[in-house]
Amino acid sequence: MPGLSLFPPTTQIDRKNHLIIGGCDVVALASEFGTPLYVFDEATLRGKCAEYRDEFGRRYPDSLIIYACKAFINRALAQIFREEGFGLDVVSGGELAIAKSVDFPMEKIHFNGNNKSREELEMAIQCGVGRIVADNFYELSLLNTVAREAGSNQGILLRLSPGVDPHTHAYVATGIVDSKFGFPMTQAEEAIAQSMSYSNIELNGLHFHIGSQILDLEPYRKAITGLLQFAAAMQGKHGFRIRELSIGGGLAITYSEDSPAPTIAEFAQTITYSILEEAKVLSVEPPRLVVEPGRSIVGQAGVALYTVGAIKEIPGVRKYVSIDGGMADNIRPALYQAEYEAVVADKVEDDSERVTIAGKFCESADILITDIDLPKLEPGDIIAVPCCGAYCLSMASNYNASLMPAIVLVKDGKARLIRRRQSYEDLMSHDIV
Repeated sequence: MPGLSLFPPTTQIDRKNHLIIGGCDVVALASEFGTPLYVFDEATLRGKCAEYRDEFGRRYPDSLIIYACKAFINRALAQIFREEGFGLDVVSGGELAIAKSVDFPMEKIHFNGNNKSREELEMAIQCGVGRIVADNFYELSLLNTVAREAGSNQGILLRLSPGVDPHTHAYVATGIVDSKFGFPMTQAEEAIAQSMSYSNIELNGLHFHIGSQILDLEPYRKAITGLLQFAAAMQGKHGFRIRELSIGGGLAITYSEDSPAPTIAEFAQTITYSILEEAKVLSVEPPRLVVEPGRSIVGQAGVALYTVGAIKEIPGVRKYVSIDGGMADNIRPALYQAEYEAVVADKVEDDSERVTIAGKFCESADILITDIDLPKLEPGDIIAVPCCGAYCLSMASNYNASLMPAIVLVKDGKARLIRRRQSYEDLMSHDIV
């Protein structure tokens, strides 16, 4: 059984040997709201926000933390981030619409993405987003046209691909040379010159994002050093002064106790020290710092609950325990070979046996956890999987015409439904016969 360190800090085990999160018995939550069910601990969410504000704010006062919505966003979470003074990093018109629906301060929103549509750019300018992060030459030209038609002058950052290997899974490495994201450094000077030539674009600074689930902080230092040196050269050649630098996000979380992630404090120290030291070497004013955490804010806060169904034992081979969810609500194991731990929420500390947790969907790859030691399972038991707050729900689907799970927010022993479970009527609501 894994330690409770992977779960939200409010997690306990009660006298009935049940798992408690945010003061709520998760077995009771599963009974009330059904499964699959995603439970978010509000104290953990707000605690991570406070930790980011403190660790970066005291080291680098001129900084802005903007939550990366792609990890997962809905209206309730957007309200929390607004209350915590964060900004938002959006990558679609849909994410921007969620922000708008809760009156999120638009000046704190940055719009990322490698293929923003004209409609999305028009929406962003109309809403008054603080920055659009330009990703390619086509977008620069289109954005200038859209801004001119709107009678606007839009602030932008240029996303550069610094050619740094983040030592993570190939599917989530985004700052290497061969990437669909950003301007490669061989085209960066041309992008600077072109941006500065446009009448309705204001180039405020540079952006990079080297990848996701990053355990080694050294690539951040290399990327920061390279981009600040490039910016200094561009100031001499083109009069470009870097006023803002976004270092993206990507900080890992601990999914397994034998692979601990860096702390937020260690991350903040590496980032801020690298900027301040390189700025001193180059004799330039340190730019405003923008940080875009996603997973490291919501990952640990979210726990997935499933109910055990069929159990199949192949003597001498494997024991499969099937659950009522799987790759439709968490595709990460199938897509990234992501690894998870789990506990049995209704008998946390009982003696264990080795099993494999299988999803219910019609794919052989639908295996949530391979070879894990859990208490002897029976149909109806509740399995709790920690670290499911990031990229599970945001990549969820209706595969096999399954229904999207409900989500509850827990705090001080109370649970609040923040997304109801889909119904079959919801599933068919857009069909036309």
